[in-house]
Amino acid sequence: MISPRDVSLTALSKLGLKLPSLSQSTSAAAAAKPKTSAGYRPKLVLASASARRLGLLEQIGIAPDALRPARADETAKKGEDPRHLARRLARAKAEAAKKLVRAEPEFANSFILAADTVVAVGKRILGKAEMEHEAARALELLSGRAHRVYTAVSLCTPNDGWKDLAVETRIRFNRLSRKEIEAYLASGEWQGKAGGYAIQGIAGGFVVKLIGSYTNVVGLPLTEVMGLLQGEGFPVTFFWPNLAEIETA
Repeated sequence: MISPRDVSLTALSKLGLKLPSLSQSTSAAAAAKPKTSAGYRPKLVLASASARRLGLLEQIGIAPDALRPARADETAKKGEDPRHLARRLARAKAEAAKKLVRAEPEFANSFILAADTVVAVGKRILGKAEMEHEAARALELLSGRAHRVYTAVSLCTPNDGWKDLAVETRIRFNRLSRKEIEAYLASGEWQGKAGGYAIQGIAGGFVVKLIGSYTNVVGLPLTEVMGLLQGEGFPVTFFWPNLAEIETA
């Protein structure tokens, strides 16, 4: 049976990201593990199967010890603003993962990290495009206009404390021609993406202005996540001295 971790790494390779597999990263890191004063590193569980979020964490030298994808009903409540929706969904995913993780002795005292990304034009929320016509409508709406991307992060600490944050990035798209929209739809890159596009791919060419965090749009605001983890005692820099060894293992 293929694990969610393997599925994510397969997706990463399809994205062309030059990252070591999570199993390679974890095993190599363990072999090259630096000594700390406490001699102990708490474990981190990523409550997601997103190849983008996994890749972003590995970009800053963090290899989650496990993936526990968690689902939540992503339907917005009546009158709910996009920032609140993102925060609510991130917490719901973290809580769902917590129920699974705390029952596993190996990860009972781990950090649990979850996130959710929402795209909005004004207060109009653009969900994850699953059908081509959904992506087409989203791209037509975004063409030549400004929109906002919110990514919320929820962190459950080993003592079951909670920390939540939400980051906003403002983006403006170039005016897209019908030919560009049709060609982009044919690429399939939009599938499962909030707002019907992936900024780290072809759609990066649509952006004429971006204010805020780029990685927030990809799926995880790295600066804020690093600060959140460090603030709660997770040793973000633990593997940094050995990254060269991990990457060549």
